[in-house]
Amino acid sequence: MAHPPMNVAHLAAADVAEAARLLSDVREATLAGQRGRIEPRPVIRQSWGRMLRSGVDPDRDVRSGLLSADEVRRRREESPLRHVLPLLREGLLAVADIAHHIMVVADEDGRVLWREGSASVLRKADQLGFEPGADWREDVVGTNGVGTPAVVRRPVQVFAAEHFVRSHTSWTCTGAPITDPRGGRLIGVVDVSGPLETMHPATLAWVDSVAKLAEARLRELHQDSLERLRAVAAPVLARLEGRALVVDGDGWTAAVTGMPYTRRVALPKSPVPGRRWLPALGLCSVEPLADGWLVRAAAEPVPSAATRVVLDLTQPRRWSVSVAGCAGSWSHELSPRHAELLYLLALHRSGLSAAGLAGDMFGDPTRTVTVRAEMSRVRRYLGAFLRHRPYRFDEDAEVEVLLPDDPRDLLPHSTAPAVAAARATGR
Repeated sequence: MAHPPMNVAHLAAADVAEAARLLSDVREATLAGQRGRIEPRPVIRQSWGRMLRSGVDPDRDVRSGLLSADEVRRRREESPLRHVLPLLREGLLAVADIAHHIMVVADEDGRVLWREGSASVLRKADQLGFEPGADWREDVVGTNGVGTPAVVRRPVQVFAAEHFVRSHTSWTCTGAPITDPRGGRLIGVVDVSGPLETMHPATLAWVDSVAKLAEARLRELHQDSLERLRAVAAPVLARLEGRALVVDGDGWTAAVTGMPYTRRVALPKSPVPGRRWLPALGLCSVEPLADGWLVRAAAEPVPSAATRVVLDLTQPRRWSVSVAGCAGSWSHELSPRHAELLYLLALHRSGLSAAGLAGDMFGDPTRTVTVRAEMSRVRRYLGAFLRHRPYRFDEDAEVEVLLPDDPRDLLPHSTAPAVAAARATGR
């Protein structure tokens, strides 16, 4: 008979030390391949499974080399999280210090960039290697409040022996991912950590709400930057003929002329001035303008048929689609939702209706509005190689899907029924 998983939200009403001992017994039984008195929570059980498959030693204090102070400084200066650090401090630090916790902010690579809070807890964190420049990816230091939320793309609280590595089991950690609100790309994780006796079940909702406020602030800052670029672009575009647009450094559109509005253009990873082939626009001239780029579409047509489309799902946190054809080559980093969509379309080369996609993604064929909205976003950068009615890849495209070595590591964030079934069956 299966035992129910432990509900961490009930621990505040229980004896914390007793709960920690119970979790320790569950951890030891699970690692020994046995069944404990209770089941680990699904998010923890799945994380432990990933750790065992990747070879993380639960009894060794795993620490990777720290980044140099110069590299930490460089990452801080380049991270978009620097813009919301004051908001994170305001939302988390006052309460964290009183509760004997620390706030930790890590980048998308799991590297700790900022760490502030209770002085006594900071000293304890030093003993764990939980310090600026440290690598706290899940596959490096096991299940934890920085690495695990980055993998599953949702807030996670890791209490006591739910940590995979034994030396971390005296701690409780609560982390939430922060994503780029424009496209869903992971840009970092904010975490509140401290000794296990300071754990409170409300911490999960608290940290998640502050992370969402940070994403909202990033959205506001992006709109402000586009407004400034739009003011520079307007007189330039007014003098031009033909199709042209001005985009920021990430390809987000500030203004257009002679063509329908396109929300974003897929730029090369490191754009340089000159003639370039861009998805959905074809051959273009690209010129720097203020803090962005002036993109002018060439008059001559460019072949759009793809020779090869590669969907790379091998990494646990980053997914991409690459296109190589007679018109050029380019890659695009995928959000979690778009990675799911393209994986399902790659499985069904004959195509899926909106209802079929909704059923595979949500277990609810009626959620077609959500599917159509997401597919509209996908078509903005991959439209030349997709068809609809039903949704499918172009018949002339050679589509290759690169999968993780272990099927159970396929899109670990995904709760889509079709993806869960592929993880379970290995197909």
